[in-house]
Amino acid sequence: MRSSNDPNQNFLQIHDVYKSYGSKLVLDNVDLEVKKGELCTLVGPSGCGKSTLLRLIVGAETPSSGTLRLSGKKLGTPDINRGIVFQRYSLYPHLTIYKNVSLGLRLGGRAGSKNLSSAEIKKETLEILERVRLIGHENKYPHQLSGGMQQRVAIAQSLIMKPKILLMDEPFGALDPDTREDMQLSLIELWEQENMTIFFVTHDLDEAAFLGSRILVLSQYYTDDRGNSEYTQRGAKIVADHQLPRSGVPTSEKYSTGFADLIKQIRTEGFDPDYIQHAQDFNLKHPDSFRTLTEAESA
Repeated sequence: MRSSNDPNQNFLQIHDVYKSYGSKLVLDNVDLEVKKGELCTLVGPSGCGKSTLLRLIVGAETPSSGTLRLSGKKLGTPDINRGIVFQRYSLYPHLTIYKNVSLGLRLGGRAGSKNLSSAEIKKETLEILERVRLIGHENKYPHQLSGGMQQRVAIAQSLIMKPKILLMDEPFGALDPDTREDMQLSLIELWEQENMTIFFVTHDLDEAAFLGSRILVLSQYYTDDRGNSEYTQRGAKIVADHQLPRSGVPTSEKYSTGFADLIKQIRTEGFDPDYIQHAQDFNLKHPDSFRTLTEAESA
């Protein structure tokens, strides 16, 4: 296990993590360290285990073996330190936007929130709504808002609980292209304003490359020294880890040659079943990236 005295360096640690369902190995010796304040996007072929890895981080599932830590503490069941936003909005249809967003505070779900006055809760809720550009809509109900606005409410629900990390599972997948791009820009703005740490799962490579300060490619398409018999099991590993520029990137970047080349490279590295690289040769260029192979994997 790697070690460092820098708590920001070791913010999220995933070491030697395996996850199986019965006889099926899904995640195979996954290693990852994420600094505080990064916006990590995760892509990979359908069924490779992206959402499984997210559920392990949020605590909805436990690894078959290996360790996951946040701020040095071993992760357990879900808590307020890990906010989660899904593709389908977790909104209560009978509550106004204000009551949806303030619910966690009103129920005393955040440390110290039981001692907040109604005025303090109102002030904090309106501040969050302003950050997600929903001021003026606080008295409306979810059905009165567009899909993008409803997703902003879901993000506000998580932000008001002040999580250490925000986990997002295909959050913009159901939105139309224009609304999706607007939400991407809104998320980048929030990330920069709040110095948030975000772990974002998506199937859209353009979205992943545009949003992320770091893009992780999870795939089952690789080989190692365990052989290729019918009894050899391999789950997905992080086969590529790219550091991306993230300061003031315009939407026009999506149409640049460099952007297209990156998408093509990622598609080859993680999505092409005919591109089989050895585990020792993964494209782990990010300065914080690493791997720990077993003796059988690198005999």
